[in-house]
Amino acid sequence: MKITDIRIGEISVPLKTPFKTSLRTVNSVEDIIVEIHTDTGSVGYGEAPPTGVITGDTRGSVTGALKEHIIGSIVGMDIENFEAVMHELDRCIVKNTSAKAAVDMALYDLYGQLYHAPLYKLLGGYRKEIVTDITISVNEPEEMARDSIDAVKRGFDTLKIKVGKEPYKDIERMKAIRKAVGYDVKLRADANQGWKPKEAVKILRKMEDEGLDLEFVEQPVEAHDICGLKFVTDNVSIPVLADESVFSPEDALKILQERAADFINIKLMKTGGLHNALKICSIAEIYGAECMIGCMLEAKVSVNAAVHLAAAKSVITKIDLDGPVLCSEDPVEGGAVFDGSKILLNDAPGLGIKRVNGIKYLD
Repeated sequence: MKITDIRIGEISVPLKTPFKTSLRTVNSVEDIIVEIHTDTGSVGYGEAPPTGVITGDTRGSVTGALKEHIIGSIVGMDIENFEAVMHELDRCIVKNTSAKAAVDMALYDLYGQLYHAPLYKLLGGYRKEIVTDITISVNEPEEMARDSIDAVKRGFDTLKIKVGKEPYKDIERMKAIRKAVGYDVKLRADANQGWKPKEAVKILRKMEDEGLDLEFVEQPVEAHDICGLKFVTDNVSIPVLADESVFSPEDALKILQERAADFINIKLMKTGGLHNALKICSIAEIYGAECMIGCMLEAKVSVNAAVHLAAAKSVITKIDLDGPVLCSEDPVEGGAVFDGSKILLNDAPGLGIKRVNGIKYLD
């Protein structure tokens, strides 16, 4: 199965409601789609959301990396020589993790098709169904409480609450939500780097004193501040999840060695795809740490790849793959089925994607 062509396109998918964090506000998913074509007629699909505020990758940088470096490096190679293809993908350009992730997942899609097996089974086959949380955007406390009640009514029993904006109002946000949904619902707080280390400790201790019973707090401080992250981890009883601080396996190793966080959040757009994400899973297993699998604001192609990884590996115990649920429509035919909080896999080979509708091709 030789790679004969790689096509690049764009999709635009409106969101049901604006997505708001301490870093940005988004109204629609605007992503790059990659199609890898082969001499057997098989097509592998990948996707990259240009999320400059987190990954540094923009629409121009993603398409530029693909056209100027990646495509010419791997066209003509054989999927049977999978490790060689992945090695070439990794070395042809540094960083540019979103562009690499889109190609990586398309290659894994073809790898599964080559061996007529769903990808999650080839990667471990731990389970066939997973349950995701849903994100509550940062707004005024009353609006967030209403959004949380609505999410619970839709069947979600775990809510990821965006905070980190107007830090001391975050306590009121969490109190309003806990009061609204009760204690049968799990709450996760995601500060998106919005707090300073000492400030984070004060806020989280106050949340502890209020009895808000948080499952964990995600990335309370700036991504580069590993010492600050460790300070928070050492000084609060709420478990700490490292997200933007972890792009590479080396990042994960450093954080776990220094005990700077309790958990690691894997996102394919940060790792450059499944190949490095699998290495992070192995590192976490060695250190006895659990992982969460998350996504940027993405449509179903790339989230579908993350679903296969989550289903494959037991070390991934927390799921934050609500991107497709937040979209007002689904342009993808095939793949995993998103049914409220439940995500179900099937036995179609590879990622199981048949077609992506509405692509505007760039070539």
